[in-house]
Amino acid sequence: MADKRKTDRPGEGTGVLTRTKPETKKPSMYKVLLLNDDYTPMEFVVIVLVRIFGMSQEKATEVMLNVHRRGVGICGVYPFEVAETKVTQVMDLARRNEHPLQCTMEKD
Repeated sequence: MADKRKTDRPGEGTGVLTRTKPETKKPSMYKVLLLNDDYTPMEFVVIVLVRIFGMSQEKATEVMLNVHRRGVGICGVYPFEVAETKVTQVMDLARRNEHPLQCTMEKD
């Protein structure tokens, strides 16, 4: 004879199926760097920082002076695609204005 105790109780022998949310990995971040040169006017560097990086005039001047004194300065830290776009925008604007300003990115 079969054991009816297991089948007579509602919910007995059933389990709860839970879905675990897959962990989303944070994207790698990249520093966008401006490199100092002897030819690009400081005013142009400030324009780049305001226009492309959305900095205030004061913050842009501070970053520009940092680039001038140290030879390199961080403009911001972004996900890869954003950093790549910013570098391209800086380089294009510099070329259009015939300045040798260089901009690079490196993993943070």
